[in-house]
Amino acid sequence: KVAHLFTDILFLVVCASIAGAKGWEDIEDFGDLHFDWFSQNGLFKNGLPVHETIARVISRVDSEQFQRFFIGWMQSVAELSDGQLIAIDGKRLCGSYNREDRQSAIHMVNAFACKNKLVLGQVKTSEKSNEITAIPELIKLLDIEGALVSVDAMGCQVNIAEHIVEQGGDYLFTLKSNQGNLHKAVETAFSETRKAPLGGLSFEQKHGRIEARVYHVLSAKQFKEEFSQWPQLQTLGMSMSFRQQKGKAPELMYRYHISSAELTEQQLAEAVRAHWAVENSLHWVLDVCMAEDACQIYQDHGAENWAMLRQAALNMLRSEPSKGSIPAKQKRAWMKTAYLEAVLNTRFSDMAD
Repeated sequence: KVAHLFTDILFLVVCASIAGAKGWEDIEDFGDLHFDWFSQNGLFKNGLPVHETIARVISRVDSEQFQRFFIGWMQSVAELSDGQLIAIDGKRLCGSYNREDRQSAIHMVNAFACKNKLVLGQVKTSEKSNEITAIPELIKLLDIEGALVSVDAMGCQVNIAEHIVEQGGDYLFTLKSNQGNLHKAVETAFSETRKAPLGGLSFEQKHGRIEARVYHVLSAKQFKEEFSQWPQLQTLGMSMSFRQQKGKAPELMYRYHISSAELTEQQLAEAVRAHWAVENSLHWVLDVCMAEDACQIYQDHGAENWAMLRQAALNMLRSEPSKGSIPAKQKRAWMKTAYLEAVLNTRFSDMAD
């Protein structure tokens, strides 16, 4: 009684995701609109499946296996240069709350190649606090040799640093109170730097606010005995930011960092800025352009699999070299199968630096 091939359904879902489909009914509508194109390519010989069938098939795909295939695919097509930053950060899928058994929304931990703006992989965790255990699982699946891996303060853990170094990468962590003794020691190390006159400030004015930033680095040699548990610790970093917004009191903030790489002030600045740019380059795009938070799919593995399909679609849309925003490219892919074919056939090596 098998009426449809799994590969046909999966290909349909990938194409519809590229074209901006937001749910199962959208996928059926896309397939119906372009059914002649699918038929010409030898798919759906028994007609198009209804959206309930599509939902049942995709939601039952093992999400862990799907993740491994996604990561393996990205490793085979995306080339990372030495020293390239891989930012690891988490994002909650707000619409994945399970209404039937009242389970909380799931949390995805993403690995993002900042230079190429490609998602390299992701793993699921049930809560944000579980990122500490999810990050090592994700790192094990990635090829990070020669890369600089940045993680925010929650992931500043010795075992995570060990996993990164063991796989041939370098770590860059932001320090906060969860590493109290180390944070205090690094803060003390920069006490004289904070007293010195400010120099090398970079200014930025946008959205009614003025921001200024400056970065400093010190050698971590003095810490090698006191904090020997941190593998290959080489660099201590400090980032200072000043913000003045109309109608609000000015803010002056200091953040501290540690790294196993020997970083210059310029390299630290670029890495720190690139890590926080993930919010705009990935999370904001997923929410605003691809409606991830509004997606109400939650049954079985549906939420995790949809998250991976969105990220696969985003990677392919970004790799396609024509000009235009992500929403504009999605509309083009929905309307013209010729453009959809161009997105599907684009090599990731064609991406501009």
